[in-house]
Amino acid sequence: MIKKIFLVAFGALLLNMAGAQVMSAKSQWVTIVSANLKCWECKERLEKYLIVENKSTFENGILKWTFNVARGEMKLLYNPDRITPDDIRVIFNNAGFDADSTKAEPDAYKKLPPICKRVEDGGGQKKGAPPCHIQPN
Repeated sequence: MIKKIFLVAFGALLLNMAGAQVMSAKSQWVTIVSANLKCWECKERLEKYLIVENKSTFENGILKWTFNVARGEMKLLYNPDRITPDDIRVIFNNAGFDADSTKAEPDAYKKLPPICKRVEDGGGQKKGAPPCHIQPN
């Protein structure tokens, strides 16, 4: 009897471990483009917000990310069992940044420094200033 209980428990443990491996194998990449994510200051603001939201709301559904600030895009590896690309766009929007075709939440956008605002709103890099997409020393 004890042997059977042990075998059932061991089998359940193996199934659980196999399920965890399958879940991580399902990770997917999404690329989000933002018109107002073109400098290192913007990148750092979004990254700080993203870290908090990812941990508190989405149980670390975003596994890792990379930025290309010169192109205004971010690639994110996410777990679709915990978060969706639309959720990620909402995080961007709530931090004050546009995400693909969705616009930033107005109150959050107002709080951004001028360099992180859309060009049509007078934001972005100013003429004669050093390139803001290159990380400062």
